[in-house]
Amino acid sequence: MEISVLIDEGVEGNLEPSWLQSIARQVLAAQGAGAEVEMGLVIATEERVKQLNRDYRGRDEPTDVLAFSAREEVGADLPPFVQPPDGVLHLGEVIISYPQAAIQAEEHQHSAKKELAILIIHGVLHLLGYEHDKPKLERQMRAREAELLSHIEGGLN
Repeated sequence: MEISVLIDEGVEGNLEPSWLQSIARQVLAAQGAGAEVEMGLVIATEERVKQLNRDYRGRDEPTDVLAFSAREEVGADLPPFVQPPDGVLHLGEVIISYPQAAIQAEEHQHSAKKELAILIIHGVLHLLGYEHDKPKLERQMRAREAELLSHIEGGLN
């Protein structure tokens, strides 16, 4: 598995790329993604995430996590991303707003690390096809998130 991590300049916090990769790797392994898989993980400023949310989702507001799948069709009039013939499953990118994660951690009265893990789990599940646009799908996704979090919660305090 290859998980590329990028932490934006200006992101406050003591973030260890290997820890971030470990969370994503555990989710991918638990979901049976296999060894030949690749994804990107970006810990970003609020400004970057807000701009991406506006540009790609038409919502001019901050959000906590965005997932850009390289596996799904990007629009009715556009073809899906072309996968290179290297045998690697290119999933896409998960982009997390660190400032929003810190706010949500405080609201939920847990550590920023735990909130980051929750958001990584959520984003990776989106890359793997989970959705929450209907109540039944949301219940399934939330249940899987909770289950995954319980397995990796050891180092989150």
